[in-house]
Amino acid sequence: MPAVSSFRSKLVRAALGASAGLLAAFTALAVAELVAGLVRPAAGPVTVVGGAVIDRTPAAVKDFAIRTFGENDKTVLQLGILALLALIAVALGVLALSHRRTGAAGVLLFGIVGAAAALSRPDSVGIGDALPSVVGALGGALVLYALASRAVPTPAAGGESETDGWSRRGFLAAAGVTAVAAASAGVLGRYLAGRQGRGAVASRATLVLPEPASPAPAVPAGVRLRVPGITAFVTPNSDFYRVDTALTVPKVDAGTWRLRIHGTGVARPRTYTLDQLLARPLIERDITLTCVSNEVGGPYVGNARWLGVPLAQLLKEAGVIPPSRGGKADQLVARSVDGMTLGSPVEDVMDGRDAMLAVGMNGEPLPFDHGFPVRMLVPGLYGYVSACKWITDIELTTFDAYDPYWVKRKWARRAPIKTQSRIDTPKPFARPAAGAVTVAGVAWAQHRGITRVQIRVDDGPWQDADLAAQAGPDMWRQWSYRWNAEPGGHNLTVRATDGAGQVQSERRTRTVPDGASGRHSVFVTVT
Repeated sequence: MPAVSSFRSKLVRAALGASAGLLAAFTALAVAELVAGLVRPAAGPVTVVGGAVIDRTPAAVKDFAIRTFGENDKTVLQLGILALLALIAVALGVLALSHRRTGAAGVLLFGIVGAAAALSRPDSVGIGDALPSVVGALGGALVLYALASRAVPTPAAGGESETDGWSRRGFLAAAGVTAVAAASAGVLGRYLAGRQGRGAVASRATLVLPEPASPAPAVPAGVRLRVPGITAFVTPNSDFYRVDTALTVPKVDAGTWRLRIHGTGVARPRTYTLDQLLARPLIERDITLTCVSNEVGGPYVGNARWLGVPLAQLLKEAGVIPPSRGGKADQLVARSVDGMTLGSPVEDVMDGRDAMLAVGMNGEPLPFDHGFPVRMLVPGLYGYVSACKWITDIELTTFDAYDPYWVKRKWARRAPIKTQSRIDTPKPFARPAAGAVTVAGVAWAQHRGITRVQIRVDDGPWQDADLAAQAGPDMWRQWSYRWNAEPGGHNLTVRATDGAGQVQSERRTRTVPDGASGRHSVFVTVT
């Protein structure tokens, strides 16, 4: 029985230590949230540490995360950081029962890590970004020290020890007060952070987009096939893919937003407000965007109607000349408010395609997830070299002089979109009935267009699919094929041919370094 009692006492002691550690971590995060709400919401420790992890993650690992978790990759990362913090907090809490100063110092160490991560971020605004992590860690260290002292019996008068019951009651009372105070700090921090974004929300709600000087060409009849299961021709804003590194979506106030154009070969540097851009002649175009992280047959492609300012005209007014005409700069580096940098070939931006600074998407101001108030897009280029969201700076330079964010991580400098096609229906492992089965999907080769789509059943000959009307070379194209399906298992493969006569590559590659290639196929069992 003494052994059982001793084990139970150790177990209770460890539980108290673990609870102290978790409460200390909770306090540190809550206090940090409060300070971030006062200073800058984007400087919160989970956000800056998560951003630092993303910045230092190899391209192949990023590719795996997007492939495995999709648009939930950031949530998974944040949950992983919190889970790791919880495990460390438990260990520090148990350690603090015997070594209170060492345990508290461990909490302070994590504050230093958070502060270093905050200052290393490309969007850091100075030493103030370190305050949330440092102040939060101080609060957590004090809480751990205090709770650890409550979690162990203390000598009473006459040299005897207080009972475990007294120790636990004191600990529980202190823990309860700590939990309430930390929760209150966290709620207040969330409120303050939300208040800082209200101006941006209000500026978007009140923004009225002007009519385009150059409306989108009329979409011809027959661009939309009425086939159940096929991807819609226009992607609703709520369904449009989102792939970026921002753990916290920037909320930028349209009234304070500015865009600067400067750099090599810029004879007349300019700075624009949103009102100044909106006062210019705007163009409206239907353009399909594709993420370089899109696997063969993947979901990271969408088509929308965009409203924006022609980018080439802005550059010409600043005195920029394309390299083919003797211009000094061959790279346009776009910077986002969160510090992201993307590099686009100047020649492509100024070759006559509808490159733009977009302000509208499908008839409304850009959603915050997609770059409000202004984003850049260049048809025919993957997003990581062209589609800067929350853009605030354009610098003209050269590819030799500067490597933007993704190029530093071994992605290609130039990234024209590859010719691709996808089978939307039937789905993989579907069990259609024998007889007439409609195979359908979409194909894209932005800035070149799609001229042919073919289907192959098993190892048979390639058969031409029926194409929907072509709305323009910058948009995807729907297609369908009527298949006389016979019972048994069958592999369906699709390939497309673009406007330049290039047939979709059969060679299967991953997304790194310049986009996936290969042909999409699905296996079905005909019953």
